Parts: sequence; structure tokens; C-alpha cells
Amino acid sequence: MLTITRELRDAIVAHARADHPDEACGVVAGAAGTGRPERFVPMLNAARSPTFYEFDSGDLLKLYREMDDRDEEPVVVYHSHTATEAYPSRTDVSYASEPFAHYVLVSTADGNGPDDPYQFRSFRIVDGEITEEDVQVVEAYQP
Repeated sequence: MLTITRELRDAIVAHARADHPDEACGVVAGAAGTGRPERFVPMLNAARSPTFYEFDSGDLLKLYREMDDRDEEPVVVYHSHTATEAYPSRTDVSYASEPFAHYVLVSTADGNGPDDPYQFRSFRIVDGEITEEDVQVVEAYQP
């Protein structure tokens, strides 16, 4: 299960909405070994596409060096789908290289409904296998 603060969930959704109609992407880093998402890192979609996302290789290298220096790891890797449901595509699965990360997808597609204007779902993707997991949104993490 992914446990995430409302503030982080809202930041991911806001990024997805701001970049719409292009896909948004980013990472939420956390202290190594904790599994707790803490530091929101929105990234630029280098592909600038409504159907595809790609992290800029230079930005990604900089982020991984920064996480190394801070003893962090990518706890959440997120991106948006602008015209389809929040479910990993074959391309998403092929890019999933962090076996311990939560892969969050946000759908900003029309038709999600007025009571649920977006979908926010989390998956584990290991060796090409997709497993959806529950998402628990909390106001703050327990100590």
C-alpha cells in the first residue's frame, strides 16, 4: 500500500493538471529504506507529448546524484495520462526500472466525472508484472 500525505497527492495532481494536455512526470523522493514519500520533485517531460513522457537524461542524472548525496531513493515515480485511464501502458512497464518504487498514474482525461475529476492510482511494476495497490491519503505521517 502507498501511504502519502494529502499535500503530496495534491501536488502531483496539480502538476498533472498544469502540464495538461501534455503528460506530466516526476518523482517523490524519501529517505533510503523508509518507503516514505517526502520530497516532491516535478520534472520536465522532455518529450512534451500528450501521449508519452520521457525524463530529460541530464535532469534525471542530476536528481539521482542529489538523492545519493541526501541518502534518498525514488519512493514514487509518477506521470499522467491525458486521454486514457490511470493504468500503466506497455511503454510505462518497459520504463519501470525501480522495483521498490510506487508507480503513480494520474488521469486528467475528460469523462472521469464531476465528482471524481481525476484518477489517482498506484502500482508496483516488477519484472514486467503490474500489481495495483491501495492508496492511503493522510494529513501527516505517524512518527
